[in-house]
Amino acid sequence: MAKVRKVITLLLVLSLLGLGLAQSLVVYSSVDAENARKLLNAFSTETGIDVQMVFLSSGPALSRIEAEANRPQADVWFGAPSENHILAKERGLTQAYLSANADALIDDFKDAEGYWYAIYTNPLTFGVRTDILESRGATAPTSWADLTKEEYSGLIQMPSPQSSGTAYAIVLTLREIFGEDGAFDYMRELNPNVQTYTQSGTAPSGALSVGETALAIQFSPGFLRLVDEGFPVEVVFPDEGVGYEVASMSILKGAKNLESAQRLVDWMTSTTGQQQLSEQKTYFLPIRADVSAGEGIPSLSTINLISYDPGFAAENRSRLVDLWVERVLGQ
Repeated sequence: MAKVRKVITLLLVLSLLGLGLAQSLVVYSSVDAENARKLLNAFSTETGIDVQMVFLSSGPALSRIEAEANRPQADVWFGAPSENHILAKERGLTQAYLSANADALIDDFKDAEGYWYAIYTNPLTFGVRTDILESRGATAPTSWADLTKEEYSGLIQMPSPQSSGTAYAIVLTLREIFGEDGAFDYMRELNPNVQTYTQSGTAPSGALSVGETALAIQFSPGFLRLVDEGFPVEVVFPDEGVGYEVASMSILKGAKNLESAQRLVDWMTSTTGQQQLSEQKTYFLPIRADVSAGEGIPSLSTINLISYDPGFAAENRSRLVDLWVERVLGQ
């Protein structure tokens, strides 16, 4: 009888160990470490799956995944713009998974074959210091065209395409709206109203917070944070439309914890997972039209999103930046 008890105990221990292994997940995260931990901890709390996270920015993450292709050390690549995941798919580094939530996402937020799914999106926006504009008798702009008005002379900060990916996204957005020649004509007309072209893509929101500028242009999270923290800031999505970045996730080929990886994809693309973007104060916008980004923020379906070909963007960056320097700065 004692031997039987020992055998049963041993089997129970082995079973529990096996369960523990099944309920684990290794993630290479290219989402900033603070927000990645918020989201992955929420996932762990709900599912009981233990997540080990290694933070790697986009380029190093792709290089490491490629180097480990024959012996994968992670299960999921979490974050990095979607074009990086397209590249990973083309290199045979990821595997397809058709999530039940796929139909809830627009085409730009998923791979048709299930190789990658969006986590969140960050549209370009205007951040407006309403108190400064009111003191000058000016109203908030509602469009890109408005920004060229004389009343905004010297009041705008935006990043420089020479140093900022965010600014390059602005150039690409304007190119889609106005055409290439029209975009550079527009930016030349806008130039007198620009107080400073910042090196960093997030610097304009910092200037807005201290009242150094009245208008700023960048991706939305920095402005949404200011609104949440009580600053007199309004977030404006211009009428003509805005470009956007899409942070995505892929299941790596040869993932050891495949079921847990699939559960992360399902959870992150579900209403529950998407609601965590606002509940955890990430200031990222949800990719599902049925999930609110928070009080005062329009749903994604009401924002005019402007997409552009990532292949064209990569191939023409130097040419378009050189044109910006020549035609906008006049150098």
